[in-house]
Amino acid sequence: MDRFILLMLASIFAGFALLKVPLADTFLSGLQPITNLIGILAIVIFSLVLIFKGSMALLNK
Repeated sequence: MDRFILLMLASIFAGFALLKVPLADTFLSGLQPITNLIGILAIVIFSLVLIFKGSMALLNK
């Protein structure tokens, strides 16, 4: 398997981890909207990259 694809999958999992991290009752609770936005953007962007790479691989064959 290509290392680039594994890196994209790891980035998607990191985005999900950012969404699920509990920041309530900590000094970082004010940053929760920012971490949610970064997590959502990571999931969407890296998923689109995987879809693009997959479609390009299918069209080249």
